[in-house]
Amino acid sequence: MKLHELTYTEGARKTSTRVGRGQGSGKGKTAGRGHNGQNSRSGGGTRLGFEGGQTPLARRIPKRGFTNINRREYAIVNLSLLERFDDGTEVNPTVLKESGLIKKELNGIKVLGKGTLTKKLTVKANKFSATAIKAIEEAGGTAEVI
Repeated sequence: MKLHELTYTEGARKTSTRVGRGQGSGKGKTAGRGHNGQNSRSGGGTRLGFEGGQTPLARRIPKRGFTNINRREYAIVNLSLLERFDDGTEVNPTVLKESGLIKKELNGIKVLGKGTLTKKLTVKANKFSATAIKAIEEAGGTAEVI
């Protein structure tokens, strides 16, 4: 088989109906648009969400809540996840990213106190919860804010 011998299989390609090309075509005169009305005219039809003059659903539903555009979102790491590192390891954002504990740094890293920590680690992060600092220092490590 050569490139110039390739053909489509029977029925794979259908020619589009050419509307408005005479009565004999079966789609002449009104071209399948019916007689008069908004949709029979060029540029006719309604916008997305239009409900025929009735107040659209998007406007009937009340607005609720507030989104703070200045919100800072932190990548969260719990103490139970830090247990996998060896004693004396310096845990920083790059180490966390390489080990797969976090995917993105977002606006920084926050260490939370869920779980237990038995190893002496130097943890460097943007934020710590009070319980996390207490647990790290009890294990003999240090918590440093970047």
